[in-house]
Amino acid sequence: MTGSGRAGVGIIGAGNISTQYLTNLTTMPDVEVRFVADLDTDRAAAQAEAYGVPASGTVAELLADEEIEVVVNLTVPAVHVAVAQEILAAGKHTWSEKPFALERESGRELLAAAQSAGLRVATAPDTFLGAGIQSSLRLVAAGGIGPAHGALTLMQSPGPESWHPNPAFLFDVGAGPLFDIGPYYLTALVQFFGPVARVHAVTSKARAERVIGSGPLAGQSFPVNVPTHVSTLVEFESSQTAQSIFSFDSRLGRTQFEITGDDATLTVPDPNTFSGDLLITTGRDAVETRPSEGSAAGRGTGVVEMVRAIRAGVPERASGELAFHVLDVMQSIIEAGEAREPVDVTSTVEVPPPLDVDWDPTAATLT
Repeated sequence: MTGSGRAGVGIIGAGNISTQYLTNLTTMPDVEVRFVADLDTDRAAAQAEAYGVPASGTVAELLADEEIEVVVNLTVPAVHVAVAQEILAAGKHTWSEKPFALERESGRELLAAAQSAGLRVATAPDTFLGAGIQSSLRLVAAGGIGPAHGALTLMQSPGPESWHPNPAFLFDVGAGPLFDIGPYYLTALVQFFGPVARVHAVTSKARAERVIGSGPLAGQSFPVNVPTHVSTLVEFESSQTAQSIFSFDSRLGRTQFEITGDDATLTVPDPNTFSGDLLITTGRDAVETRPSEGSAAGRGTGVVEMVRAIRAGVPERASGELAFHVLDVMQSIIEAGEAREPVDVTSTVEVPPPLDVDWDPTAATLT
């Protein structure tokens, strides 16, 4: 399906993250949110009413709406691919929350189905389209830190079970710190350095069970089915490298994202956000703070960017190919951790130049 002008959008999944998408997409003039669907139709109706969306109901009813061109898939990771395939079969483009898929085979099948149908399968995260990462990319591309040759990223926390009311799925296949948070960091790293060639890793799991700390299920235990600490060395096709830690086992919460160049080290804003200041360190006591420039509109930015790309007949930036490459990297990291030996990454992706500073998803560009 390829139309003209603004695009009709439907949302499948009325859970916690739908609030962020609805808050933003209902104010972005290049799209029109027409329908919210969920297995719990009462929950879908409540979200639709809260954000002025004209219709709600079942997935089948959403997919039958011929005015909906793009469907935002906010289901749980285990059914991302199945729901995306259903969306494609209805002749609609899909935007999915991350991860793109839980394993390579289903990811390849999804890409093939989209290509066969002439449709798009873009995927979160879209945080790298925000002012923080894009300002950093423009700075590095302009030689602001000299030739860049490496990165260090850290994401350490005690885990989400203390605050999330139902966190078990975050410790199951398709989640954990690598699959849940890793896409933000790895997607951003690929923007700086290009596709990954090889990974090394050590993985571990501190506890076999965890306990829910808040909400109606507080005190209940659940199994941990994935590594909760991942330490990896990433080699890029460009020969640049990055060292990264993704952990739910640290009482010290910490995020860090550094790009090291010959002339300076750039501290990049948190890649799980859309904005933030850039810190440029050229010496022990020489640190410049520079505000990021550009849009920080939030989740849903990638949906608008995809719609504009469809209208222009060009690839979207948060593409299925990019998401598959990041999935391939994450799966390779798990395999490297299990085997305790390097794993080559066989997929690749083309990375476009940074966005112009005046690119704005809240502007009306499609009439």
